[in-house]
Amino acid sequence: MLNYKNIFHTMLLLFIVTLTSHAATRGDVKVIEASENIRYLSQKLVKEYLFFYKNPKKIEVKNELDKILLSLNDDFRIIAATTKDTDTKDVLEFLAYSKDQIREIFDEEPNQEKVALMLDYSETLLEGAESIASAHNYDFSDEEKMLMVTKKMEYLLERITKYYMAINVGFDNVTNKESMQESINKFDENMKMINAYKYPAVQVREQVKMNHSWESNKVFFSKSKDLFIPVLMLHSIGYLENIIDNIALYHSKNQ
Repeated sequence: MLNYKNIFHTMLLLFIVTLTSHAATRGDVKVIEASENIRYLSQKLVKEYLFFYKNPKKIEVKNELDKILLSLNDDFRIIAATTKDTDTKDVLEFLAYSKDQIREIFDEEPNQEKVALMLDYSETLLEGAESIASAHNYDFSDEEKMLMVTKKMEYLLERITKYYMAINVGFDNVTNKESMQESINKFDENMKMINAYKYPAVQVREQVKMNHSWESNKVFFSKSKDLFIPVLMLHSIGYLENIIDNIALYHSKNQ
């Protein structure tokens, strides 16, 4: 299985190298949006699986994993029906195969080896989504750029929480710690852009809640080895994502 994994990474890198840019179209926007969803789901998928690994009797978590796979299918179909780029289609086929491997993992009892594979597949899906997005250019308006900032923040929250879980279920290594801290730093950078934006009063209140929630969460992330509280953290991150969703809705309506 691990040999297949290495082969798949090599194939994906070759696809990424050969991707070319295209003139911006509304079709490119649809592909970029679907790619953003895949990027987000790639992290959420494994975050939920790690929680399932620690709580295998929680059927609702397993149901959530099934829903995420269905959402990935929807995004794959959107890209397949929209793009004419052969390299993008090749990457998409590779990602679809990876998704099928994930499906097989879901149908088996979770263990350390499967967790390791899931962590790797999350990066595979992420790399594929980013390579597809990079091949479809679009000149975003200022409001669209801010909307993309919120989408990136949601993805980063899932990524941070994924590593928070991984570090505390047996994958406490330097790479995961560095990846978690890197994602925290990137989230801070995007927070600065949200805080620099001049919002009306309603969204200013969302800004305040966002900042307060994030600062509270950062404290727990920094103490993750001494205080592992996965249920509370998942709820807290979900609350923060809802706040960001409200800010995203404002930018979506003002395009």
